[in-house]
This record gives sequence, C-alpha cells and structure tokens, in this order.
Amino acid sequence: MVRENILGFVTQLPPLLRAQLGESIKTLIVVDYPEQWPNLLHWVTHNLESQDQIFGALYVLRILARKYEFKSEEERIPLYQVVEESFPRLLNIFSKLVQIPNPPIEVADLIKLICKIFWSSIYLEIPKQLFDPNVFNAWMVLFLNLLERPVPVEGQPSDPDARKSWGWWKVKKWIAHILNRLYTRFADLKIQKPESKAFAQMFQKNYAGKILGCHLQLLNAIRTGGYLPDRVINLILQYLTNSVTKNSMYQLMQPQMDIIMFEIIFPLLCFNDNDQMLWDEDPHEYVRKGYDIIEDLYSPRTAAMDFVNELVRKRGKGNLQKFIHFIVGIFMRYDEASIELKPYRQKDGALLAIGTLYDRLKQTDPYKGELERMLVQHVFPEFSSHVGHLRAKAAWVAGQYAHIKFSDKNNFRKAMHCVIAGMRDAELPVRVDSVFALRSFVEACTDLDEIRPILPQLLDEFFKLMSEVENEDLVFTLETIVDRFGEEMAPYALGLCQSLAAAFWRCMASSEADEEAEDTSALAAVGCLRAISTILESISSLPHLYIQIEHTLLPILRKMLTSDGQDVYEEVLEIVSYMTFYSPSISLDMWSLWPLIMEALNDWAIDFFENILVPLDNYVSRGTEHFLTCKDPDYQHSLWKALSSIMADQNMEDSDIVPAPKLIEVFFQNCKGQVDHWVEPYLRLTIDRLRRTEKPYLKSLLLQAIANTLYYNPSLALQKLHTLGVATEIFNLWFVMLQQVKRSGQRANFKREYAKKVCCLGLTSLIGLPASHVPGEALERIFKSTLELLVAYKDQVAESKRQNEAAAEDLDGFDADEEEEEVESDKEMGLDDEDGDGANNFNPESFAEVRGFHREDSEDDSDDEFSDDEELQTPIDEVDPFIFFVETIQALQASDPGRFQNLMQTLDFHYQALASGVAQHAEERKTEIAKEKLEKTNAQ
Repeated sequence: MVRENILGFVTQLPPLLRAQLGESIKTLIVVDYPEQWPNLLHWVTHNLESQDQIFGALYVLRILARKYEFKSEEERIPLYQVVEESFPRLLNIFSKLVQIPNPPIEVADLIKLICKIFWSSIYLEIPKQLFDPNVFNAWMVLFLNLLERPVPVEGQPSDPDARKSWGWWKVKKWIAHILNRLYTRFADLKIQKPESKAFAQMFQKNYAGKILGCHLQLLNAIRTGGYLPDRVINLILQYLTNSVTKNSMYQLMQPQMDIIMFEIIFPLLCFNDNDQMLWDEDPHEYVRKGYDIIEDLYSPRTAAMDFVNELVRKRGKGNLQKFIHFIVGIFMRYDEASIELKPYRQKDGALLAIGTLYDRLKQTDPYKGELERMLVQHVFPEFSSHVGHLRAKAAWVAGQYAHIKFSDKNNFRKAMHCVIAGMRDAELPVRVDSVFALRSFVEACTDLDEIRPILPQLLDEFFKLMSEVENEDLVFTLETIVDRFGEEMAPYALGLCQSLAAAFWRCMASSEADEEAEDTSALAAVGCLRAISTILESISSLPHLYIQIEHTLLPILRKMLTSDGQDVYEEVLEIVSYMTFYSPSISLDMWSLWPLIMEALNDWAIDFFENILVPLDNYVSRGTEHFLTCKDPDYQHSLWKALSSIMADQNMEDSDIVPAPKLIEVFFQNCKGQVDHWVEPYLRLTIDRLRRTEKPYLKSLLLQAIANTLYYNPSLALQKLHTLGVATEIFNLWFVMLQQVKRSGQRANFKREYAKKVCCLGLTSLIGLPASHVPGEALERIFKSTLELLVAYKDQVAESKRQNEAAAEDLDGFDADEEEEEVESDKEMGLDDEDGDGANNFNPESFAEVRGFHREDSEDDSDDEFSDDEELQTPIDEVDPFIFFVETIQALQASDPGRFQNLMQTLDFHYQALASGVAQHAEERKTEIAKEKLEKTNAQ
C-alpha cells in the first residue's frame, strides 16, 4: 500500500518535507527494487511523458539511479534496463528545457536532476547506449551549450552563500562534475578494453579540447573580477591539472600558460577578502577550513596548488623557472615598497607558492642551493610582521623547509625559536600554524638540547591551544615531541594524558553537535588517542606511571569499547593493550573492560579481531590467577563462548578467524595444568574447523593449537584425540604438512621459528608417553619428524642471527651525515613517520610480535622463512626445544631401555647423524643458557 501511494506525494510537498519523503523512497528502493517493486520503472517512464509529473519522475529516477552509483558490474545489471527505458525520454526532456528562452529557475532545478541522474549512471561505467556516437554527441551538445552559456543575471542572489547554491550555478557545477568524470575515468587512451579505447579516442578527439576552451572562458571571471563559485573553480582546475600530462591538451594550453599561471592561478593563492573576514570574525573557523581535508576537495586554492605542483612536475622545463622568476619579482616589489603600499596579500600568495613547491625546489638546481638564503631574506622577516596572516604563513613555510641542510645552524635555531614564539602569538591561526611548523622542526632537530630547556613552557602552550581548537596537527606535533624525547616526557605524562583526554571529549562533543565539523573533529579525536598511545609507549620502562594514568583513561575506554566507539576502536584497543601489558599488574578496573570487549567481539567487532587478540592475551598471560579463579564474570567461559561461536561459524572466512587458534594457544600455554576440562572442547572445536579450512596458514595455526594441547598434557590430549576418533587423521595431516616444500625448496608450512618450536614441543611431549599410548611405529615417525624439524629450526635461528648481525654492521657503517641524507631523501619521497611503523601508526601485528604472535598468511615466496623472532614473550620462551628433546629421550632411555633400544635400531645413518647433532647442540645450549643467566645476575 505504501509503495503504491508514496510516489504521488513527491510533487505535492514543500522541499523540506520532500527531502524526508525522499529518504523513505530511497530505503524502499534499496530494499525492494527490482524484485518487490517491478512496476517502479514503469511509473517513472510513464510520468516522464506527463507534463505535470516530470519533476516527480526525475526526482524518483535520481534516487533509483543512485542505488547503483557505486555498484560492481554484476550488481549494476538492473541499471541497464533503467537507462535503456529512461535515457531516450530524458534526452528529449533535456533538449526541450535547454531551448526555453529566458528560462525560469524551475528549469534549472529540472536540468540539475537530469545531470544528477546522468552522473549516477556513468560514475563507474558508461552504459552501452552511450557508446553510440550520435546518442553521446546529443548529450554532449547540451552539456557544452549550458557550460558556455552565461547564467541569467536576473534572480541571482546577492548573498554569497545563497548565490553559490542558486540553481543555475548548481547546473554549471554538475556539468563540470560530469565532464571531469568522463575525462579522467573514461578518456584515458591507456585503457585496454577495445570498446572503451574507441570511446576514449573519440572523447579526446571531439570533446576534450572544446571543454578546455569553455573552462578557460569561465576562468576569465577571476581575471575580470566576475563571479564564479568556489566549487566550479575547483572542478575546472582539476580538469586543467589532468590536461597537463596529455600532449595534445597541453599544446592547447601552452599559448595561454602565462595568463593561466599569473592571472588565474596566482590570484587564487593570494589571501583575499573572504579570508580576512573569517580571520577577523571567526578565527576558529579559519583554522578549521585551513586544516580540513574535506574543505580541500572544494577549495579553489587547494586546486590551484595542485595545478602548480603538477605543472612543474610534468612540464617543469621553462615553467618552473618562469614561475619562480614571477615569485621573486613579487618578493622584490614587496621589499622595495613603503610599509603602507606593500602588497601584503601577494606576498602571502608568493609564500604559499614557495611552500607548495618545497618538494620540487629541494631537488632542483639551482634552487636547492638558494633555499636557506630565500628563507632568511624573504620568510624570516615576516615572523615579526604586523600583518597576522603573514606571520602565520612564515611559520608554515619555515616548517615546510625545516628538513633542508642549513649551512648556518644559527638560521635553523632562529627559525625554530621564531616558530616556538609563534605559539604565544595573539592571533589563533598564527599559533596553530606555528604548531604545524614545530612538528617539522622537532623531527629535523639533531640537538634536542635546543628544545629541552623550554619543554615545560612548550607543553603549557600546547595545553592552552588544545583547550581552544580540535586540530589533528596539534596532536601529531605533540606525538612527535613525545616520540623524540621518550622517557624524558615521564614527568609530564599524566598532565599530557589528562589534556589529551579532555581534548578527546571535546572533539567527540563537537563531532556530535556539528555535522560540518564532524570529519575534522573525528580525525582530531583519533589523533588524541594515538598521542596517548605514544605517551604510554614512551614510559614503558616506568610501570608505576600507568597506575596514575589509568583513572584518566578509564572513562574513555569504558565508553569507546562499546558500539559508540566503532570509529576509534583500533586506537582504544591499542591503549588497552599498553595498559594491560606495561602496568605492574592488571587492576580490577581494567578487568572490567573484558566483558565490553567480548560483547563487541560477539556482536559487531569481528573486523577488529586481530587488534582484540593483543589485550586478551595480556589479560590471560599477565592476570592468569584472576582469569582462572574469578567466576563472576566467568572469563574462561566468555572466552570459550566467543571462540566457539567464531570458529563454528560456517560463513566466517579463514582469514577472519586467524586470531582464534592463537588465543587457544595463549590459553593452554598460560594455564598449564589448571584447565584439563577444556582440553576436549577446544580440541573438538579446532578439529571441526580444521576439516573445513582451505588456507594452509590457518591449517598450520590450528595444528599449532593442537600441538599446544599436547605440550600442555600429552597423555590427556592424545586420549581425547583417540576418543574423538581423529588421532590418525590429525597426525597424518600434520606429518604431510611438515614435509611439504615449495619449488624453492623452502618449507610450505610452519615457516616461522616460533611455529617450528611449538610443533617440536608438541611432538616431543608424545615421545615420553608409554608404549600403550604411542606404538613403536608411531614413535619412530614422531621421532624422525621432530629431528628434522629441530634441525630446520636450528638452521633458521642461525640464519636469523646472521642476518641481524649483518644488519647491525650495516647500521654501524652509516655516518651521521649519510643517515641524515637518507631521512631527508625519505621525506622528499613523501615517506614520513605516518607511513611507517613508528609509534604514530599502531600496527596490531607489530605489537603482537612482542606478545609472541605471528601471522602465517603470506602464501608467496617472501622471507617468512627467516623471521625476527627474538622478541617473543610467551610461557615457552624459557623452554629450549633441543634440551627438552634430549631430556625427554634420556627419560625414555631410563624408564624403558628396551623401547629406547628398538627406536635407535630403526635409525639409518642419516637420522643417527641428525640425532647426534641435536644432542651436541643441546649441550651447547645448556652452556649458553648458563652463561646468559650468570651475565644477567652480574648485571643486576
């Protein structure tokens, strides 16, 4: 009944209510079309023919087309019928609307809807109907007609905000949007599909140049003081930027390149009236817009900067020299002019240009040799300018060039101290830009004594700023300072965490209250949590501080470990990981987070399972007694409930459940001798999943879980395997996987040192069982497989050690200058700390390595075979597999000499040699371990 009646109301309602109705129709279409609502398309096409119902039909068709905007090819099939039946009618309506003389604003609204329908229909793929050159040309003629036609003067609002949203400017925006999409996605001559290649050639030949001409004509408004909405300018400049790389298009632009660079692009870089108004009336909004990545998508200034960068990157010859000459001319005119006539706004634009091109200028002769002089002569003086926006721009530019090699270290110091002073500026944007620059200077600083004396004062300025604005660069700068000073930050750790926690709550409140600020606030909130993690890592050797900090962080953790924290869940889990790993002990307050984590895992957080693994391991391994004895809540049962649900789920991919067998391993290694009643349930669960598993790395992990139960209690685990009737099946699979090799000769499974060790301990545990448990034939097979595995493990450990020593020697070979150059080179490539595995970028797997977890999911021939395992921290760390093996054999010899003798007689020369080598290595390991213990005792 709803479906039959809802559509007729679209044209009857005012816009505000129509938007609500549109959401309802969208929900119906997403769920019901086409299966439950097959006559919807008929309603649309019928009403497209009706003069009174055209708006309603277009409105609904836009919602229908949007359903398929981002769908894959297979899911887009229903759209083909929509296009086939509606596009001929749309084109007819479009054509009639364009021909109306002196059209009213309602016509613009109809054309805008047609553009949106076209956009959604071609976003990922061009419908085959448009491959017909005549049909496509008919659309393009109309688009180009509207693009080059001046918008009506009558009715155009005078208010800037209302003006950019006016119907006819919206039409221009959507047409520019469509033409950009066609050009960037479908007009690439490198496309391989024959029909797509033909389309690309046709578009380049017939339309690309015409569009460029229309765009350049529109941009004339910037030169003549006319009006062009920011979004339209942004889209046009995107088109020009994409044209720079195409020879035919660049040739069309080249004769006008001086006009483009100096009369269109450069004015967009300059500080303007809108900037000044925002600076004066709402400095917080000025800061937000300046650092908001969403704003960048719409900003003419960002698009102008992108154009300059692409031009000098792809067509630098001539253009770079010409552009820099122009910028230097502005610098000179500024210096020569009297104070009241100085072109302050042009100087701002020139500084922005220099800062934008820093990456290119640092690499290009002769400019790279002049950068320090340029900073001293044209940037440093603006630190004391009476014009606020120039003080801000000076700080920003200085930050861009903080990593260059200063021939005079005093210049570096001067710049850094000016930036630090800028944090106390009266103008908020100057303070924020100074913080942005400070981050670069702290990273580049080779002598931290430059900052150390003013560190308390510096942090105090941070606290003040963080109470004023939610800005992720503030947080990232703070992270950098903490990272560089490490343990020296300990006295400030509690205060820092309190300030960051307060800033986090402000960000969350701002995000909920203001939709426009949502993205920026969310990023700043994430930054606050990451900075807290950096602090927690920096004080890892001072466990008592975690007790002080815990009270501050618990409210965040309790709130954000629920579904409210889905956007920051990784960061919150990282904090829990640090708090449960480095604290002297896990408090009852921290234990109260376990149920929240398990509830999330059982409900919605399976995608974070790898991250959840780390704190759960900490709880079990560092709070074993509480984990085992507490019954309310029952931690053992809640772990079982989660793991059994995940591993038994038929729809769960192999890759999704990787942490599950790792947690089973944690459970049995840490609770040795205390959880016998769980052996059978976990074995049953593991074996059921093993039978359904396809990925070799997950099979390996599941077999490792079984190996851990054998090491936990070999007699009990083996008995349960026999009771379940799977012992032969499991051991056959295990031995086959142990023998499998790649074409390279490397083992295909159990590739890491840790995996080999676990298998060795599990198999060795069986050797000590009586003949009634392990018959002679089985004992021989286990003995030989374990020997081979031990030898492989020994070789791998030796190779890892050799590689580590070689790497250490390589590092020792670097001198300071070379290392500095390397860092600078990395910066030039755009690889800063956030791209790596530094403290700023939490990687659950790198943290998990400390906890003894390794993911065996690489199925290529990479370097898994030799992995860095020396940081493993698990209950089996103290167990040497060679000594354990030899002592087990010696115990067998003592308890059952005949059985031992029979086993030795089955060995040929090869296995006798292996056994002898393992026995000798076990003796060497005993000596090494004794020596290490003595050294450790002496060191204490």
